[in-house]
Amino acid sequence: MARLADYFVVVGYDLDKRVEGEGQGRILQRFPEKDWEDSPFPQGVELFCQPSGWQLVPERQPASFFVAVLTDINSERHYCACFTFWEGLDNPQLQKASEVDEVDEDLAVVQPAQVFAPKSLVLVSRLDYTEVFRNCLGLIYTVHVDGLSVPLETVIGNLLTCVIPIAGGSQPGQEEREESLRTITLGAGDRQVIQTPINDSLPVSGSSVAQLFRQLGIINVLYLFCAALTEHKILFLSSSYQRLTDACRGLLAIMFPLKYSFTYVPILPGKLLEVLSTPTPFIIGVNSFFRSETQELLDVIIADLDGGTVTIPECVHISLLPEPVLQQTQTALSMVLDPELSIADHAFPPLSTQPSALKIQDKEIRGVFLWLFARLFQGYRWCLHIIRIHPEPVIRFHKAAFLGQRTLSEDDFLMKVLDGMAFAGFVSERGPPYRATDLFDELVANEGERIRQEETCPDKVMNHVKELAELLFKNENPYPAVAMHKVQRPSENSQTTAQSQTPFPVLDEVAVQLFIDHAAAKLKTAPPVVKAELKGMVPSGPPLGDFVDRNGNVMANSARRLEVVRNCITYIFENKMLEAKKLMPAVLRALKGRAARVCLTQELNQHVLQNRAVLDDQQFDYIVRMMNCTLQDCSHMDEHGIAAALLPLVTAFCRKLGAGITQFAYSCVQEHMVWTNMQFWEAMFYSDVQNHIKALYLETEDGDQQNNLEQQDGSGSGREIGALELASEQNRLWPTLSKEMQTERVQKEESTVFSQAIHYANRMSYLLLPLDTSKNRLLRSTGLGDVESVSNSYVTNSIAGSMAESYDTESGFEDAESSDVANSVVRFINRFVDKVCNESGVTNEHLKALHTMIPDIVQMHIETLDAVHRESKRLPPIQKPKLLRPTLLPGEELVMDGMRVHLISDGREEATGLMGGPPLLPAEGAIFLTTYRLIFKGTPTDPLVGEQVVTRSFPIASLTKEKRISVTLPMDQFVQEGLQLRSCTFQLMKIAFDEEVASDLAEVFRKHMHKLRYPQHVQGTFAFTVGQCGKLVVEHKTKDKNQSLKTLSKNLVKSAKRTIGRQYVTRKKYSPPTWENRSSFQSELDEDEISVSEEVDQSSLTLSSTIRSSDRQTMSNVVERACCRDYQRLGLGTLSNSLTRSKNEPFRISTVNRMYTVCRSYPGLLIVPQSIPDTTIQRICRCYRQNRFPVVCWRNSRTKAVLLRSAGLHAKGVVGFFKSPNAPASVPSQADSTSLEQEKYLQAIISSMPSYSESSGRNTLSGFTSTHMSTSDSSDKLRQPKIGALMKQVMGTKEDVPGTFSRGALGQRAKVISLSQPKVSGKARNPTRGKWGSIRGSGRLSAYNPDVGTRLAGKESPQPNGGPSEALFLRQQKAYLYIIGDKAQLKGGKQDSFQQWEVVPIEVCDIRQVKNSFKKLMKACVPSSTTSDPNMSFLRCLEESDWMGLLHRVLQVSVLVVELLDSGSSVMVSLEDGWDVTTQVVSLVQLLSDPYYRTFDGFRLLVEKEWLSFGHRFSHRGAQTLGSQSSGFTPVFLQFLDCVHQIHLQFPMEFEFSQYYLKFLAYHYVSNRFRTFLLDSDYERIELGVLYEEKGERKSPQVCKSVWDYIDRLNKKTPIFFNYMFSPEDEEVLRPYTFISNLKVWDFYMEETLSEGPSYDWELRGRQERVADETLEKPDTSGPKSQRRIVWPCYDSLSKVVPDAITKLLQDLQSLEAELGQTSEKWKDTWDKMKTTQRTESKLESKPSFSSSLLMSSNLSHQRRSQGVYLQESGVGSSINLALDCEASATSTPVAGRPSTSTLYSQFQSTESENRSFEGILFKKGALLKPWKPRWFVLDKTKHQLRYYESRQDKECKGVIELAEVESVIPGTTAMGAPKNIEEKAFFDLKTTKRVYNFCAQDSLNAQLWMDSVQSCLSDA
Repeated sequence: MARLADYFVVVGYDLDKRVEGEGQGRILQRFPEKDWEDSPFPQGVELFCQPSGWQLVPERQPASFFVAVLTDINSERHYCACFTFWEGLDNPQLQKASEVDEVDEDLAVVQPAQVFAPKSLVLVSRLDYTEVFRNCLGLIYTVHVDGLSVPLETVIGNLLTCVIPIAGGSQPGQEEREESLRTITLGAGDRQVIQTPINDSLPVSGSSVAQLFRQLGIINVLYLFCAALTEHKILFLSSSYQRLTDACRGLLAIMFPLKYSFTYVPILPGKLLEVLSTPTPFIIGVNSFFRSETQELLDVIIADLDGGTVTIPECVHISLLPEPVLQQTQTALSMVLDPELSIADHAFPPLSTQPSALKIQDKEIRGVFLWLFARLFQGYRWCLHIIRIHPEPVIRFHKAAFLGQRTLSEDDFLMKVLDGMAFAGFVSERGPPYRATDLFDELVANEGERIRQEETCPDKVMNHVKELAELLFKNENPYPAVAMHKVQRPSENSQTTAQSQTPFPVLDEVAVQLFIDHAAAKLKTAPPVVKAELKGMVPSGPPLGDFVDRNGNVMANSARRLEVVRNCITYIFENKMLEAKKLMPAVLRALKGRAARVCLTQELNQHVLQNRAVLDDQQFDYIVRMMNCTLQDCSHMDEHGIAAALLPLVTAFCRKLGAGITQFAYSCVQEHMVWTNMQFWEAMFYSDVQNHIKALYLETEDGDQQNNLEQQDGSGSGREIGALELASEQNRLWPTLSKEMQTERVQKEESTVFSQAIHYANRMSYLLLPLDTSKNRLLRSTGLGDVESVSNSYVTNSIAGSMAESYDTESGFEDAESSDVANSVVRFINRFVDKVCNESGVTNEHLKALHTMIPDIVQMHIETLDAVHRESKRLPPIQKPKLLRPTLLPGEELVMDGMRVHLISDGREEATGLMGGPPLLPAEGAIFLTTYRLIFKGTPTDPLVGEQVVTRSFPIASLTKEKRISVTLPMDQFVQEGLQLRSCTFQLMKIAFDEEVASDLAEVFRKHMHKLRYPQHVQGTFAFTVGQCGKLVVEHKTKDKNQSLKTLSKNLVKSAKRTIGRQYVTRKKYSPPTWENRSSFQSELDEDEISVSEEVDQSSLTLSSTIRSSDRQTMSNVVERACCRDYQRLGLGTLSNSLTRSKNEPFRISTVNRMYTVCRSYPGLLIVPQSIPDTTIQRICRCYRQNRFPVVCWRNSRTKAVLLRSAGLHAKGVVGFFKSPNAPASVPSQADSTSLEQEKYLQAIISSMPSYSESSGRNTLSGFTSTHMSTSDSSDKLRQPKIGALMKQVMGTKEDVPGTFSRGALGQRAKVISLSQPKVSGKARNPTRGKWGSIRGSGRLSAYNPDVGTRLAGKESPQPNGGPSEALFLRQQKAYLYIIGDKAQLKGGKQDSFQQWEVVPIEVCDIRQVKNSFKKLMKACVPSSTTSDPNMSFLRCLEESDWMGLLHRVLQVSVLVVELLDSGSSVMVSLEDGWDVTTQVVSLVQLLSDPYYRTFDGFRLLVEKEWLSFGHRFSHRGAQTLGSQSSGFTPVFLQFLDCVHQIHLQFPMEFEFSQYYLKFLAYHYVSNRFRTFLLDSDYERIELGVLYEEKGERKSPQVCKSVWDYIDRLNKKTPIFFNYMFSPEDEEVLRPYTFISNLKVWDFYMEETLSEGPSYDWELRGRQERVADETLEKPDTSGPKSQRRIVWPCYDSLSKVVPDAITKLLQDLQSLEAELGQTSEKWKDTWDKMKTTQRTESKLESKPSFSSSLLMSSNLSHQRRSQGVYLQESGVGSSINLALDCEASATSTPVAGRPSTSTLYSQFQSTESENRSFEGILFKKGALLKPWKPRWFVLDKTKHQLRYYESRQDKECKGVIELAEVESVIPGTTAMGAPKNIEEKAFFDLKTTKRVYNFCAQDSLNAQLWMDSVQSCLSDA
């Protein structure tokens, strides 16, 4: 029973304490005066009566009522019902004023005479009966106002003495009905029925919940609900106090069964607003009046009840319910609140779908939330650990297990709820197994299955919710029928007539007190009402495990996986290690799944006997690996209990290390986070304690009791008794036990817990102390330091601190080096022990004992570990493959020694074995970083190819991208750190560091790599540092010696006096020195032409005596330089001092740039027109970008047309240059004069051409025609229109829409102009010069100058045979000079019809395009990972890269220029800055036009001249140094080499060098091994002293500084660079096809040789072969060896394993000579000898023999040579293709679909017997249904084939059987249609891979001979 009201208080306005218009209230009277013992009087009631402050008002306000809630210090809630009315009193302001003598002027405001003050009647109660309180206080007010006859004291006395039951019973019998219905009267003729709820634990909500949802809406309330559960701060705002209280009550009601345990103030008075800034969570209500003051609260969720909004600040993240629960809850709520929603769209909606009445709706909403909690907490009782039963139960909740079984371990919301205070309260309240139960317990226990089945069906959910709502409603209103009140209200007039009202009287305290005392006395005499609490065992419901697997992530076909795990473990214990090893990768994969991990722990358990399982090393190793893999995927929470299951196992499995020393598995599985998680240890401890206590009671029970229990259960003996059931039974019996029994049980339990604590102290020290205690692993890597924060304890660790301190120091062990680890472990264990012992009630003595023990335990364990550690070091390590050392170049040194890594396969499939062949990757080995390369060397992990060596390397300078990746290796369970390194030599390394490589080491590796890749200066590159000590590489860049470099370049030319001494060359301004008398210029003296033609700057003349001899040589070196030699070869300018002769030459060599003052990036000597003085040049150069003015670089020896190169014009120069020069200008401005000089310059070039000088004056039409006819032979006529067509394609044609861009590539149709080749009848007389490919329009179309096209292309009518009409053609005018310019720059330039030059605007590819295209090309050729996406296939990626498109464009422009030059016009290429595309075009033009450049010397000269001297920026484009790192890698030179490769493919007989030569250059131009391709110009090279190194200076002969020297040296030794098919024609101009369809992807991009790495560093090859030979020589005992070798793609080097015939013969020759002891001849001499003998022979013989005709003879008919154009007609084309493609190195594998070599051989007649080892007539059976026919068969051993002919004389081979395909030769049987009368033994069959051939010889003897011969051929091979 409980009092209805504890106190009655009257609170009034305090007139004395008014401050600044802020009034205060004070308690006028309270009853009873004394506090009750069980509930003290709450403080601050007066604040809560007027929460907005006490104020006087001018008008009377209506009476108000609300209930405030106060919480006392014991967290009991007191409900204060406040009834406030207003009483009139005289205005205190006026009284004050009259007291003062002079009235203040300020009081001019009219003050009312009477004001009203509030007065409150307050009821304080611990029960929440809002309506009853409202009625009671209203009644008291009515008695007072209406002046009823009842004394107020009586009413109040009755009120205070009224006692009602707290809750009714559950079965309403008659006396129960009395209980739950209490009728009260206060003695004023009133009657009220109070219904108490049936069950007190369910909250009473009235209709507040429904009200809350109506105000805020579903989503908002759900947000508030989740926020309250996850402990956020919530503030309600409303202008109504009662609504605030109701909202708070509603929010708490839906949180049931959790109880809110933080600050809860439904109405907060304004004076206490600072409470809102408290750091703890709260639910508080505040009047909207204070809204502005709540604005600056940052982390408070504000719910405005009046506006219906919930505002969540940005910094607050509310975790919502997990899906799908959230969705289902929302649906259910909307069906309650808005039932019409679901049928709003129905055509025939039901007639009435009104929502239920508010009261009922309220219960339905609460039903939804009950249903929700039953779902969330389903099965929670199975995760309770009972750790003490007596004296009272102590219960802990195992959070991790609960989340794991619900598979919600990732869920934020549940995690927070389970960690929260509310849930802790829930566990302590509902945990005990023996107590009264309520609706929620039953719901969780019995309805779980139903909830689960219905959760997806909203209608069924609604039915369930309605049932729950009924129960809740019944609980609150057990007798709805009797709810009647009879209470008087104040009469109407009393409220209106204000004057008649008297103030509320002071009550007689004695009278009231009498009532109270009287009632108290009566209570004492009355018999105590004992209402027996119905306790019972709380049902647990179905265990969790049963239903979770359905929605848990069960892995597909997990049964198979579990089988694998079981088998593997069985194999390990049966010692079948090979089997186990095979299964291991599958097991490690399977262990990702939960089921497999659980299975592993169960399986291992079976192999433990008496807590021990001793294994041998390998078994131990495997078991530990599996354990590690299992633990690795466990989170630190261990929600699946895997770590818990493994804990007993890690202390069971062990191996013997030596005498008496055992290593347990725990020392190898410590690396996991779970062991440092305090919560894990607590949960483990509690579950073990629970098991032991359970065992304790199961033993003590005697049999009959147990049977008892089981019968009660109704399950018989079939089921084990749960710990909770057991505890509940014990609790039931507890009161019946004697005192001694009770204390005995308490002691037994206590000592059980104590012994477990000792056990756990040991266990924890096992898992926390590292094997090597000297290493401080613990503190660094794990969270031991800050575990307090993790622990979810609600018990204060009061003793923890003090204990840990004191006992640590007493332990007496102070082991210096291990103390830090030991101490941290001791602290961790102490903290654990304190916590669990306090929670489970261990006595203090025991706790102290534990604290003394722990340091000793730890110290002892450290000692045993030391021994184990010592012994384990002696164990042979796990067999990891030996690290193989790479062979290094001379001068190359290791920067970092090998780090063990795994090379992972990338997107190239050849090495992975997917395309057949063995899986060479992944491989394990080591990565080495040297000063030059990055090398991986190792062996494949696949045991089948374990003996092969895999090498992959690339020069460090070619690294283009490095990114970190994480890799999971198939064999290893750990995810490894890895790197992906991409190189522009088309190599990719994906490496994963082995676990033995520390991560900081990997970081060091990256830093070194970056330092080497981007040295500060070019001098840091390998080409310069080679041979220096490797350590220096990293440091020497920081020395000061290069400081001067930056300034050097600026100051080089500024002053003549300053000389800067460098270690290489002393550079000064050169005064033209006296030429040294060198052999080439005997006659030259001081006044040579160079110095005379130069106007020498006075300042530059310094005494020649000051110049060091090295400098004197330098100038002559310049002259010797490549370009000079070439100029002389071309007759462009000679260095002679007879001035007369030089004047006749049109060009001269100018030294204007010999100081590099005019143009920094040009060479020192330049070819310019004779007539142009140097001063003009200095002026002209300003118009061009980078000062690169036009200079001549090549002259056509036949037409004397010249090729010039320059940069594009500066923007300002462009327009001025192309304006008509004849415009009159009064004063020539600077700009004009330069443009005039430019014109002069161009005119000088034009006049140097013989064709121009011969024509009279200005080029009139007739003059043009005649000169044209005379200077070039008549064949030129045929070719003119081609130029027009070419021009159209290069520039785009006029008819096309400008601006569109159709690709000439794949797919879209570009405008292609077909070039019909005219058939020339008189071939003999007039052979067409040159070779034609074809050109395709790049399709870059845009407006261009129309004259050019018409003038060049000539709109002539074609002749019937496709040739142009000559007459028309002759009428056209041809320009003497074409300027190839950039379209973008030439806008606005108008063409003057009288000028002799013409501008051809083309679009060039931007450097950015090249860079991006190359990136995509690399990704296409060397993808980083395999992909099945069809959009990422090789061809698609290749097309997207547009690399081929770029090649096509460059080649196309080049072919156009070649044509123009060949037709007698000069061409000036003037694009971009003149050092990228210009260089490409100019060098390709020379290569195509001049056969000299297609030889070794010529090509070298071409590259030195056009690329090196003319300043292609190799360092910048190759991003070779730190400075150019940002610009990225742009392979302009590679593009050029690719173009050369394309031409080489089309004209294989025209090049002296092989394809390998091009690849070699492509590799080394980025490798930085040679100095040739470093630096950006000759100027920079001279500055560094690398241009002219004295021959004698070389220190180490093996270190080559120039790639050319290296190639020469190598070429002498081996024919690898030589093209055997080289037989050039004189003066041959090549015109390759440039269609994209004619271009091939260069195999340089695709090939790789894993056996030896890239083949471009030859020293390495030699060394490797030597090593290989040595290893091969030893094992020769092994019987007869097969001659055959298997050649693997991507592993073997084809050129080595399958050399082409000539190379092979040369090799054999050398080895034979070596055997005979002769000095072997150089291969070149041998080859030349052969050639000359062949030539003489071929002259003698009428028919050329096969070999000569293919290889050397240049009298092959012209048709067959210029492969492509004509070949298609003469049926031999296809076969020759092959012959021409066979290059010396034969690196390209034969292309599929081409005919075999045999058809090639048969092209050529032969006079010799052609190596016929055996021949004769055989009958051969034709194909199906064909007759047997006699054929002449020839068995050829050399070609390894069996050929057959119609007859012996026949030269035309009918067919070939390749012996390589033959599988067997067997005797046959006679068949139908065979020749008559031949014995059966004469038949034999030849079986090939494709078919079976049936043969028949003349007789059996003959057949036997054939069979033997074929057989011997086969075995020889």
